[in-house]
Amino acid sequence: MADYSARTDKSVLDRYMELSPGMQGKCQVMYVWLDGSGEDMRCKTKTLDFVPKSITEIPEWNYDGSSTYQAEGSNSDMYLRPAAMFNDPFRRGDNKLVLCEVYKYDQRPAETNHRKSCNEIMDRAEDSEPWFGIEQEYTLLAQDGHPFGWPKMGYPGPQGPYYCGVGANKVYGRDIVEAHYRACLYAGVKIAGTNAEVMPAQWEFQVGPCLGISMGDHLWMARFILQRVAEDFGVVVTFDPKPMEGDWNGAGCHTNYSTNAMRDDGGIQHIKAAIDKLSKKHWDHIRMYDPKEGGDNARRLTGKHETSSIHDFSSGIANRGASIRIPRQCGEDGKGYMEDRRPSSNCDPYRVTEAIVRTTVLDDWNM
Repeated sequence: MADYSARTDKSVLDRYMELSPGMQGKCQVMYVWLDGSGEDMRCKTKTLDFVPKSITEIPEWNYDGSSTYQAEGSNSDMYLRPAAMFNDPFRRGDNKLVLCEVYKYDQRPAETNHRKSCNEIMDRAEDSEPWFGIEQEYTLLAQDGHPFGWPKMGYPGPQGPYYCGVGANKVYGRDIVEAHYRACLYAGVKIAGTNAEVMPAQWEFQVGPCLGISMGDHLWMARFILQRVAEDFGVVVTFDPKPMEGDWNGAGCHTNYSTNAMRDDGGIQHIKAAIDKLSKKHWDHIRMYDPKEGGDNARRLTGKHETSSIHDFSSGIANRGASIRIPRQCGEDGKGYMEDRRPSSNCDPYRVTEAIVRTTVLDDWNM
C-alpha cells in the first residue's frame, strides 16, 4: 500500500501464526501501556501457562522505564498493573491484549498514569452514571510524513468532496479503516462507527457509549489497535491536532457526555446547568484537553474549520463552531447529551472524562 523500506511478506508470517500455543496449554498476553510522552504506547508480551478469564488473573510485570522517558538508568524499573483485558485480534485464539497502569519503583503512579485519578473520580460519581462516547479523528501519513495519498510534491483539491466520500479520488486508506474496525470488534472494543473526514487522508472512528473509566480503557486500546493495523500496511498514524497548516481541518476528539439526569425527561435543564458550570472552568479544561496543556490545541482551536476559539467559551444547538454543542435532536426531545468539541485528537481520554465529571457532577477541582 505504501513505499515502505521495512516491509515484510505477511504471507510468510501466516505460516507461523497458524501454530496455536493453545495446543500446549499456553497463551500469549501482550501488555500495553502509555509511555512518558503522554501520547505514545508501548507493548511487550508474556507467556502464561493458562488462559486468563479475568483481569485479576494476569500478573503484574515490569519494564525499563529509562527507555520510555519515565526513569533514569540507575533506577529504571517500572511496574505494569493490568487494568483492562481484550481479545488479541492479531494472534487470535486464546491470546489477550492487556491495558496496564504504570507505577514507579516506590508504587506511586507514573506522571502519565492518569487512569488512577480518573478511576477514583468515576467511583465517586457512580450514582450519576456518566456515559461517554468519543469521536477520534486521526490522519494517515506516508513514511515521509506527507499525508497518505496526497501528491508527493503538492496538494489535493480543496476541502469539500472528501467528508464521508467514496471513490479513489476522494478517500485514501480505506483498507486500514476497515481492518481496524474488524479488529476492534474482535477485541471487544466498543467501536461504534467510522467515517472519512473533511481533510483527505483524515478519518474518524467512534467509541462508546462507555460508562465511567471504561471510556478511557476502550479508546486507548482502539488507538493501539489502529497503530498495529497501520504498521502491517506500512502506513503511519498521527493524532496531531493540526497535521497540515493552512486551509485544512485539524483533528479533534469530540467527547459526548450525559448523566442519568440528562437522559431522563426534562434533562435539557441538567444539560444547560452542566454547560454553565463548564463555562466557568474553561481554562482548567483546556489545560486537561491536550498533552501540552493547551499548546497543541492552540494550533487547532482558531474559530475556523469547525472549531471554537481557544480564548472563548461558547455553546449552542447544532453549532459545530461552539465549545459545547447540543445535538438538535436532543434540543427537540428536551433530553439526551451534549458534545464537548474542545479535546484535541491527541488528548488523554482519562484526563478529559475526569475533568468533565469533576466540573459537572462533583464540583471538585482539588487535585
